[in-house]
Amino acid sequence: MNNEEIPVDIDHVNHSVGGAGGHFFRRLLHISMAVIPVLYYTKGEEISSIISISPTQLVILICFSILSLEAIRLKFGIIIIGQREYEATQISALAWGAFAVCLALLITPQEGSGMKSGLYGAPMIWGLTFVDPVMGEIKRNKQGIQAAIIGGLIVSFIIWIGSSFWLGTPLWIALILAPFTVLGELPRVKWIDDNATMILVPLTILFLLHPFI
Repeated sequence: MNNEEIPVDIDHVNHSVGGAGGHFFRRLLHISMAVIPVLYYTKGEEISSIISISPTQLVILICFSILSLEAIRLKFGIIIIGQREYEATQISALAWGAFAVCLALLITPQEGSGMKSGLYGAPMIWGLTFVDPVMGEIKRNKQGIQAAIIGGLIVSFIIWIGSSFWLGTPLWIALILAPFTVLGELPRVKWIDDNATMILVPLTILFLLHPFI
C-alpha cells in the first residue's frame, strides 16, 4: 500500500474553528470522553438515581438530548470552537461520536459488576477516544496514512489487550476487534463520521462473534 491509494484530506484534518486553540480543544474534548465508561460502569447507578431513573434510561435521555441539540445547531448553522466549518451544514463529529458511545454503553454485552461489566464497551469507547487522536495527529503532521495505521494499531492493541488483562475481555476477541477499531477510522464518506464508525465497525463484528463466546 502506498500513500496514493488512500487519499488524506489535509484541509479536513487541519482546519478547526479557533485555529490551533480550537484544534487543541477538540482533541482535549475527544480524549476526555474516556472517562465516560468509567463513570457509567462504576457510578452509573449512583448518578442515575439522582433523578430516579436507571443507568440505561439516563444514557437514552442523554442521547436524545444530544440529538435534539444537534438538530437545533444544524437549523441555525452554528459552529463552536474546535469544530470544522463544514460541520455547520452536516452532523458534527462530536454528535456522531456521542451517539456511537451511547450505543456502545446500551447494547454491548455486560458481564460481572463494576468496571469489569464494561469488558466490551469500555475498550470500544477508549478505541475512539485514544486511537482517533493518535491517527489524526500523525496525518496532520503529514507522516502518511501508513504511519497513521501503524500508530493506530499499536494504541488499539494496547487498549484491547490491556482490557483483556484488566477487565476480562476474551483475548481472542481483543485481538480481532483491535484492528477493526482502526479500520473504522479509515473510511472518508460524507454521510457518517469516523467518530461513529470507529465504534460501529467493531460493535458489528462483536455481535457477529458473540454467539461463539
